[in-house]
Amino acid sequence: MSPLRSVVVGSAQYRGREGQIAFILHRLSGLGTLLFLGLHIVDTSFVFLAPALYGEVINLYRSPLVMLAEMVLVAAVIYHGVNGLRLAVFDLFPRFWQPNYEKPAVYGALATAFVLWLPAAVIMGRNLVGFAFLGWK
Repeated sequence: MSPLRSVVVGSAQYRGREGQIAFILHRLSGLGTLLFLGLHIVDTSFVFLAPALYGEVINLYRSPLVMLAEMVLVAAVIYHGVNGLRLAVFDLFPRFWQPNYEKPAVYGALATAFVLWLPAAVIMGRNLVGFAFLGWK
């Protein structure tokens, strides 16, 4: 087996621990944020390149599916930041890098991210209901 293939296969195998779940969520949230930033740069460039198309993109952002995706994006950004802080603490203070601290730290990062995301979800959910079902303009 080639070295690259062994790395890919080895990192993709599920080991069933909280650390791997946090690793996968951290990678997915980072990739989702990167995808959004790329799309955001492109759609913002429409202001100068194609102003009429920019207006259509803004109208698209008011669709329920995109508004739900924005709620997921906010959750991903918050989780990525909180989990990044967890990793920084473990890297900066090696005495915390022990197996018995990993499980509570992962669940603590998930709970913290959820609590920080909840107010934004309420506000964004209110706007979603208003634009999708109550006819806000």
